[in-house]
Amino acid sequence: MTDVTQLADALLSGDRRALARAITLIESGRADHRDAAEALLDRLAREGREALRVGLSGTPGVGKSTFIEAFGLSLTAAKKRVAVLAVDPSSARTGGSILGDKTRMERLTRDPRAYIRPSPSRSELGGVARRTREAIALCEAAGYDMVLVETVGVGQSETLVAEMTDLFVLLLAPAGGDELQGVKRGIMEIADLILVNKADGDLLAAATRTAADYAGALKLMRPRAGDPPGWPRVETVSALTGAGLAEARAAIAALAEHRQASGQWRARRRAQAQGWFEDELRREIFRRMATAPDGAEIAALAEAVASGERSAASAAREAADRLLSQPPPD
Repeated sequence: MTDVTQLADALLSGDRRALARAITLIESGRADHRDAAEALLDRLAREGREALRVGLSGTPGVGKSTFIEAFGLSLTAAKKRVAVLAVDPSSARTGGSILGDKTRMERLTRDPRAYIRPSPSRSELGGVARRTREAIALCEAAGYDMVLVETVGVGQSETLVAEMTDLFVLLLAPAGGDELQGVKRGIMEIADLILVNKADGDLLAAATRTAADYAGALKLMRPRAGDPPGWPRVETVSALTGAGLAEARAAIAALAEHRQASGQWRARRRAQAQGWFEDELRREIFRRMATAPDGAEIAALAEAVASGERSAASAAREAADRLLSQPPPD
């Protein structure tokens, strides 16, 4: 049985092993583990610790892991603590993580100021693990200054990650202007900072042109209310040489400070917390529907909708009425 108080105290002291145990606990599907996880999260929420949450994604082959390692090492060199939550594709058979970012960020893994946690997506929408929000909260409680959430790739996961982070970074590789079509407008609209990686050697000129192309594209988009002039912005970086990393850190810090001063930060956090609650509420409702005493009747309603005998709206209302009339399970 998990001693929640002991685990919370160890995690609050910055114990990395306690953080690993806590994340394993929240990822478990066992009922007793979920009870302990909820008690742990309630205990830690009262501490009010916060970190800068940064979402990161990029096109295949852009060098996300190489960039994250170089960026993370630049943060730890500045005496900052950084946690990386890398959501990996999962094995369809075992649910295990396939890529394993710890093997691709060897130097950062050994850094005592850094923590890397590959999380199997387990078939979650867009590759974002259901418990990613909870893992972020645990990293904040453990005293990390920045939590980087890396997604599998460009797709639906970006929207989900943007909804649980403070700002979103899109990493791109050098390419010609025609490659602008390769990145969806929706992702451009949620990106706060676009970084063109591999800006070194023979690719430096191409990276500079790509940055100019995307900067031009951003000017055609509607400015975001509340952000300072010039945002979103595009920068060039090189994970290989380290060029541009300091500028990227400064840009992220500047935008975060502006949003904190303007009140955007707190409003965004409140909206995210409410969204988290609503998401968990929906999951709990569906869980109870599956275990309700009149589950067979609810299943019959679903079949009636599938066969065209009932509309989805009226059947859903009846199912909700049935569910809400039942006492909660023991």
